[in-house]
Amino acid sequence: MKRSHWITAGALAGLGVLAMASPAAAQAESFDRATGGAAMNTIVLDNIFIFVSGVLVFLMQPGFALVEAGLTRAKNAANIMMKNLVDVCVGVTAFAFIGWNIAYSGSSIFGIADGPFLGIFGVSGLTNLYPGDASEVLANGDYPLAVPVDFFFQAAFAAAAATIVSGAVAGRTQFKGYLIYSIVLTAIIYPIVVNWQWGGGFLSEAGFVDFAGSGLVHMTGGFAALMGAIALGPRIGKFADDGTPRAIPGHSIPLAMTGVFLLFVGWFGFNPGSQLQADMAVPYIAVLTAFAAAAGGFGGLIASWGMMKKPDVSMTGNGILAGLVAICSGIGEMSPVGTLATGFIAGILVVASVLAIEKAGIDDPVGAFSVHGAAGAWGLVATGLFATTSPVNGAEESAGLLYGGGAGLLGDQLLGLVSIAAFVSIAAGALFFGLKAAGLLRVSAEEELAGLDVSEHGAPGYGPEIMTTVV
Repeated sequence: MKRSHWITAGALAGLGVLAMASPAAAQAESFDRATGGAAMNTIVLDNIFIFVSGVLVFLMQPGFALVEAGLTRAKNAANIMMKNLVDVCVGVTAFAFIGWNIAYSGSSIFGIADGPFLGIFGVSGLTNLYPGDASEVLANGDYPLAVPVDFFFQAAFAAAAATIVSGAVAGRTQFKGYLIYSIVLTAIIYPIVVNWQWGGGFLSEAGFVDFAGSGLVHMTGGFAALMGAIALGPRIGKFADDGTPRAIPGHSIPLAMTGVFLLFVGWFGFNPGSQLQADMAVPYIAVLTAFAAAAGGFGGLIASWGMMKKPDVSMTGNGILAGLVAICSGIGEMSPVGTLATGFIAGILVVASVLAIEKAGIDDPVGAFSVHGAAGAWGLVATGLFATTSPVNGAEESAGLLYGGGAGLLGDQLLGLVSIAAFVSIAAGALFFGLKAAGLLRVSAEEELAGLDVSEHGAPGYGPEIMTTVV
């Protein structure tokens, strides 16, 4: 993602101590990233590091799949898996042929003024896919990534944004309608939002900070999930006639929590990889990622214990994910204290949001909006509060409101929050309600009650010996 990254003064001081204590780190600091053989080696290392980070982000897809399958009914497990499979397929191809050029056209607010709207390989976008050697990357300036590595990493992000919606619309969506949604989000909606910040658009110019995508990735997926759930309506039996919500338990908490752990591991590609180079900031970012997850889990545990009278397993898992989502924005600008506060509040917020969404009559089976939309929005606000140093217009530095920087950065973050929420709600809302009007969104009542595995895909996700005891 073509953006500058800054690290807190405290982080640099701490890393400086580590560097003086470590011969390897001292040698690394002596490398000149602009000239000579050392620079060549550094460029190769940067690209391999981002490739491995991209692999970890793709690993989040089975994490999403297991969370969603485990928290929903067994009769829809294969359907969940198919939706996650198609999100990966579409995330790579649609983003390559269309979305990449919109995201990085370097042009207007909608990202389509320069270059073709329907860009394809070799047209103003994914040219020179063969990476050549490090000297070719150096010749392109300071940006350290070759085109194929850059695309690979970012396509993984596009697929992750798309698959957030899967759980919110689980158990009642036509597969062909979901396929259309996935194409539109990865080809158009998500790339437009990316263009505003990582593509150098108006949010970037305003001083908005989103290091790894609390807003650009997670809010985009989260608000699309909310609009999909609203357009679909609740699952049969979710609400009583008087509107009282009924619990529809998922079929496997072990599967869901295995998915949480896979996502946790994948986030070590998501956040450290967004540094875009293999430097000594990477382990610091990794530690803060773990801090945010742990604090979010504690927040979810405590909030569920207080609000629901029991320490709920799924809410604790969602608290971990909410902490990870929330820290994506400001992780390059925060101290450990700010990170822990951001994660802990996100864990509390996700429980409150799940209960509020349900009380409003919206059926989101896995809490997708709460984890990604609500926690992502909080992450943007948290950056405006807790940032110790933040890049503004690529040059000046300012701190968040609670660190003496005034309300300037917080205002920039709120601008991004409102812009993303409004655009995605309108665009995704139009898409889902359009699919509904065309009869392509919701399955029939008979198909929903029987389960989507057989009606949509022709075979159950589990064998009959399991399905007799688990629904």
